[in-house]
Amino acid sequence: MSEQMQKTCISIVPIFNHLTAEEMQEIVKTTKSATYPRGNTIYSAGESSEGLYIVHKGRVKIYRLSESGKEQLVRILEPGDFTGELSLFSASIHDAYAEAMASTELCIMDSQDFQQFLMKYPQISLKVLTEFSSRLAKIEKQAASIAMESVDTRIAMYLADLVEEANHNVIHLPMSRKDIASHLGTSPETISRKLTEFETAGWIHQMTQKKIEVLDLDALLLA
Repeated sequence: MSEQMQKTCISIVPIFNHLTAEEMQEIVKTTKSATYPRGNTIYSAGESSEGLYIVHKGRVKIYRLSESGKEQLVRILEPGDFTGELSLFSASIHDAYAEAMASTELCIMDSQDFQQFLMKYPQISLKVLTEFSSRLAKIEKQAASIAMESVDTRIAMYLADLVEEANHNVIHLPMSRKDIASHLGTSPETISRKLTEFETAGWIHQMTQKKIEVLDLDALLLA
């Protein structure tokens, strides 16, 4: 990855994009790049964390495995997102797995280098805390939804969120039905069955396996 690409990688991260060009350039000099083909594991639970992993291109799935081997999706990282942040404050062992969902380019920063930047540019610490707060809110919302909402409602709300993000009634599922099921606390079979029921009801049209047209959002949200 060229230095210019690394600079672009740093500039799209919310915890860095408020810095000046000179400050960003200083950070760029401490990062290294890595590329992972689709399906490759970036790190595994039990391994020591290398530092901060920043997604430049591609998508990364963070997940945990239960004792029975069932996969529980934690979050999906898009360009500009990062993981491994706990190692920035203390020696850390990964408690989850990271897998490339597409051909992925990462910028990786050593934890000691990042700690030095936190001391030199305290405003970065505030950005990190803001990111932690946002993630905690999302986790709490997801846990509450799984505990309190029916499967129909969870799936309907997920589709509605995609419509809102796309600002269009034709949406593309950003991950496999297996990963959606893990994210929503159900099974892939249930996802497929419920989508078929929604289609039969006239609320959606499954154009392809991953492309869905939402025909009646109001009815869908009453599911």
